[in-house]
Amino acid sequence: MKLQITIDGRAYEVDVEVLEDDDAAASSHAVRPVAHATDSHAQGHLEAWDSAGKICHSPVMGLVIKVNVEPGQAVEAGELVAVLEAMKMETNVTAPRAGMVKTVLVKAGDPVKVNQLLLEME
Repeated sequence: MKLQITIDGRAYEVDVEVLEDDDAAASSHAVRPVAHATDSHAQGHLEAWDSAGKICHSPVMGLVIKVNVEPGQAVEAGELVAVLEAMKMETNVTAPRAGMVKTVLVKAGDPVKVNQLLLEME
C-alpha cells in the first residue's frame, strides 16, 4: 500500500506492507522523498513567496521568532530573512532571489496567520 505523508513541509511517499498476522515481527517500510519543482532553500522558500519572488506570506500560523532583514537591506538568494515557530517547530523563510527589501511588516514576537503578509522585496 502506498501512502504520502508530509513532515516539516517535505512530502514523502511511503510503501507500507500490511501484515495479516498480528504476531509477525514487523511491517516493512520504505521511505523516499518526493521530488519538488525547486528543492533548494527548504520549505520557507517554496511556500512563502509569490511566483515573482517579491511578496512573502507566512507559510504557517505561529509566532515570528526572528526577522533578519530591514527595509533597504540587500539580500542574496537563499539568505535567511525570518524564522517562524509553529507547534514548537521552526520554519526558516529564505529569500528566493537576490534583491532589496522594500518593507517588513512583522517583528519578533508577532503572531502570524497562514498567508499573512510578512515582507516585500523590490
